[in-house]
Amino acid sequence: MKERLVLLAIVAGMAVFIYIFQSYFNTLWGLAFLCTAMSIYVVFMNLAYKLKKRQLQKHPKIINENYKPFVTIMVPCHNEESVIEHTVANILNIDYPNFEIILIDDRSSDNTANVIKELEKRYENITALIRDKDAFPGKSAVLNDAMKIAKGEAILVFDADATVETDFLKKLIPELEPKDVGAVQARKVIRNKNYNLLTRCQNNEYTMDTHFQVGRDSVKGAVELRGNGELIKREAIEDIGGWNNYTITDDLDMSTRLHIKGWNIRFCPNAIVYEEGIIYLWPLYRQRRRWIEGTIRRYLEYFEDVLFSRKMSLRASLDMTAYVSEFIMPGWFIMELLIRVFKVLAKDAPTQSLYSSIVIGGLIGLGFFLAARYALRRYDNMPRLDAMFEALQTSIYLLIIWFPLVLFIAFKILFCKKDMNWGKTAHGLVLEEQENINEENKNLLKI
Repeated sequence: MKERLVLLAIVAGMAVFIYIFQSYFNTLWGLAFLCTAMSIYVVFMNLAYKLKKRQLQKHPKIINENYKPFVTIMVPCHNEESVIEHTVANILNIDYPNFEIILIDDRSSDNTANVIKELEKRYENITALIRDKDAFPGKSAVLNDAMKIAKGEAILVFDADATVETDFLKKLIPELEPKDVGAVQARKVIRNKNYNLLTRCQNNEYTMDTHFQVGRDSVKGAVELRGNGELIKREAIEDIGGWNNYTITDDLDMSTRLHIKGWNIRFCPNAIVYEEGIIYLWPLYRQRRRWIEGTIRRYLEYFEDVLFSRKMSLRASLDMTAYVSEFIMPGWFIMELLIRVFKVLAKDAPTQSLYSSIVIGGLIGLGFFLAARYALRRYDNMPRLDAMFEALQTSIYLLIIWFPLVLFIAFKILFCKKDMNWGKTAHGLVLEEQENINEENKNLLKI
């Protein structure tokens, strides 16, 4: 109810502001100012990153080789029989002396439970946890159940399709050592990025996220966990009372609560976790819908704590407040455009008043393009022309995905009941697709 009331107040206030003040001045300048302020902040983060990089070149970070906490690797599984064995084989190759693996079957309807039981028998450092069919739904509840039997001083969470290099923990662990650091997030990369246009755009989106996360880390802002490849101190988890069972995005909710409690989160771009990109549009929409809903809901739920927490650093608070603009922009722009169209149709405003809306929309798209191009050049070492082409595709992809979903989720929060289903991303689709192709080829040969 709190989330609904806060969002209603924001939407109503924005609508009244735009409708009334459009008669006196162009309220789109307010949106333009918001976009400009965010752009300046991004430039500031980039400068901070370059300064930090220069300082590290002069004074390299000293790594404490003795800091090797026992790590519990948790892998939540729901209908993952097609990928979990491959994932476990990859995890077991990690070059680190002290870790255990907990595989959690969350009410699967396939053979996942039997597969992870067999893996438990095969390897002494693997524990299989089978949840009851009537267990509380959601990934957070899964992780909380696993915490009850976890032995680790640090908890590493992987998705069931994750793969990493053998030195993954060696890169991640040193970032966790400082006392004020509660968690570290690895860089996420789409493993099958060249499968089709959607997977390429997803990978480019992840590269943009890497760019922003590095920037936020450089200014000691509110770096966020991303669910897959997140390493969290047990002390920090216990300090905030574990994962929130009533959130639909466990990682974003935990990120916010860690910052509110005064814990810092670091981002480690050198440690990469690979995951499977979604190859079909509708499953992608479902995944992004859940992500956006979780993001908006956590802002609505914790906005008072973010603004007034005594433990949260001012930098993290300002950084998180700045990033709220990525959700305000779509709503403001669409509302502005609809009100202008209504006034033009009612002959209360000239047709020319729509031109400024088109210009601002173009500037928002340009912002996406420049951010994507810069990120692809820096982190994927993409040639200039390729980066421009990929950035253009990704900008269109983001506008198609982002704007409609932000509006849809706002409507859902205002008028629909909160859905607590995990909304898990389907894994193994590429393998399944290849198997279907192979089967079709066999049938053709028979003919």
